Amino acid sequence: MTECIHGLELERCDVCSPAPAGAPTANAKRRPAVTRRLAPAKARAVVRGTASARPLRSLEGERAYHVTHVGNFAAIATSGALRADISPEWDLSSVLTRDLRRSAEVSPGMSVAAYVPFFLSPAASRWEELRGGAVNSTLWSDRARAAASTDYIVLVSAIGSLGEHAVVTDGDAAGHLTRFAEGARGLELFARIRDSNTALEAELLAPMAVPLSSIQLIGVANDRVRDRVRALTSIKVSVYPPWFHA
Repeated sequence: MTECIHGLELERCDVCSPAPAGAPTANAKRRPAVTRRLAPAKARAVVRGTASARPLRSLEGERAYHVTHVGNFAAIATSGALRADISPEWDLSSVLTRDLRRSAEVSPGMSVAAYVPFFLSPAASRWEELRGGAVNSTLWSDRARAAASTDYIVLVSAIGSLGEHAVVTDGDAAGHLTRFAEGARGLELFARIRDSNTALEAELLAPMAVPLSSIQLIGVANDRVRDRVRALTSIKVSVYPPWFHA
């Protein structure tokens, strides 16, 4: 795999490999998707030993993206993990969002709030909304709306590094019609949505905690934030402004 100077696969970098005129880029806006529900037991089933499961392994290297404020990273570095059970200093979610995710269940006894959320695209709709100021959104906290987009950081992991119990969704994890799929079923769901508008609405949920050893790269907006993050971790930190501008 060839990486550009920004720490991305060369062909996925809009700066180093610009799209032809008129072609959509990785940061192009797309319409929101309509989600559907599967019966929870079926959605959580894990496929083993099937012919379709083998080629899906190649998807384990695909990237997932966790967005947080740089002010939260010192605590993350100290704990050595992204944790679902710790209230961050900079809480980006509104009270409404927290309530919805606590009441939505991935499986009996496991609410969405018990998982660490990742986007499946650096151009995810919720992230675009936040970095654009989220002016009319009830999903983000006042503090999140007041922050500059350049004060956020993006922690990048491979899907396969987030554990066999990571859950792929095809929409907002707190949505009533959103489907959940774990393990090989999750990879199948990701394979179906990865090149569609649905991927911009989707999430990947990692249960409870994600060790920093599972993070491959931290994307930041500028040198100032890069130096701040580098002082706290040995993880590769790359400046990639397109991720942070609306």
